[in-house]
Amino acid sequence: MKIAIIGAGYAGMSAAFDLVKAGHEITIYESENSTGGLARGFRDPKWDWSVDRFYHHWFASDEHMLGIIEELGLSDSVIFPRPYTVLLHDKKWYPFDSIKEALLFPGLGWGVNKLRFGLVGVYLRLTKNWQALEKITADAWMRKWAGAQVYEQMWESMLIGKFGKHYKDVPMSWFWARIHARTTKLGTFKGGFQAFADAFAEALRKQGVEIKLSVKVSSIRKSKEKNIVTLEGGEEEFDKILVTTSPKVMAKLTPDLPKTYLEKLLELKQMGAVVLVTALKHQLSEKGYYWFNLPKDDGFPFLALVEHTNYVSSEHFGGEHIVYGGDYIEAGHEYFEMDAEELMDKFAESFARINPKFTRDWVRKVWVFKADYAQPVPQLNHSQNIPAIETPIEGIYFASMSQVYPWDRGTNFAVEIGRRAAGLMMR
Repeated sequence: MKIAIIGAGYAGMSAAFDLVKAGHEITIYESENSTGGLARGFRDPKWDWSVDRFYHHWFASDEHMLGIIEELGLSDSVIFPRPYTVLLHDKKWYPFDSIKEALLFPGLGWGVNKLRFGLVGVYLRLTKNWQALEKITADAWMRKWAGAQVYEQMWESMLIGKFGKHYKDVPMSWFWARIHARTTKLGTFKGGFQAFADAFAEALRKQGVEIKLSVKVSSIRKSKEKNIVTLEGGEEEFDKILVTTSPKVMAKLTPDLPKTYLEKLLELKQMGAVVLVTALKHQLSEKGYYWFNLPKDDGFPFLALVEHTNYVSSEHFGGEHIVYGGDYIEAGHEYFEMDAEELMDKFAESFARINPKFTRDWVRKVWVFKADYAQPVPQLNHSQNIPAIETPIEGIYFASMSQVYPWDRGTNFAVEIGRRAAGLMMR
């Protein structure tokens, strides 16, 4: 078959990987000038490695991603440095990424709260019955079983930061997936995620996949026995088409889809993201902490501060210290209108709360990256809301982060859904 794939993120490239091996003719169209999707990176002239636009890492349990890396022969370039994630309690930061540190964390006290926290964690790790958990919100389930103090201390601010006003609507099945599948062991790729995306794309090209960068697709339609991709420079015919964009972009590209399918696409909710990347002259967290979970109810204007060079060495970045400030926000939020310097002004006070020595002259350069589709927002009984990969138009398929539920968005499940879509296309 002659197949088009819209989007050169990990879902699109993973689908292409399986399809071209089966002998099909594959063309990938990507509107950006590089592959990788939301995991794309950039590199300053001072650096040897690239930096992600939106910070990423792999979990040791990411079997789909680590599996395709092995098939590509790139496993030797995957590394698992030791990071430290910290939580705030009584104006102090405490490591919280191991059983020992959880037991020592003073925010839970020493009595029944710590016991409830442990039992909830064990239950969520062991149970596989997520379908029952999608009938109740995470807020209600946690308050009942973990208790109000444990929930509010440990998880409520994270839910608020991720989902904003929707946080009380998120089903417990989404939360189950985070606890059930993730590990504290975090991995990355030598050279950065863009180095992996480039290596992946090169492997595809060697197998015959044509990857067309900086090419925008304006519409997709059915014409007799073929499917038509409309580009700025004309039209191309294909036997089948896989679209790996956001639901709203899919709806715009394929207006001929039946009303019921279009409504499902447009009813899906999502949060956008804004990420500030800073190159600092000095280390921000002198204790070497990597990931700071920031409680917004304590005055922090964003969700997470991530010191990338406390995870991988600053020697890969010319001795500079790379720090992210990231937040999930809704459409229309003021951060979407701010440039990098304005966001730095907004976030600078929080940097100083991490290290009181911090001043603006530590900052050599800042970048800002924005996406209006970064975090799908699931609802109660969300499994009933997910659009099928195989659309009602014969030969047109759709694979997105909104369809990996109950799992959370991320590169691992982008690989899984891309390969699952390829399997359906070859069925």
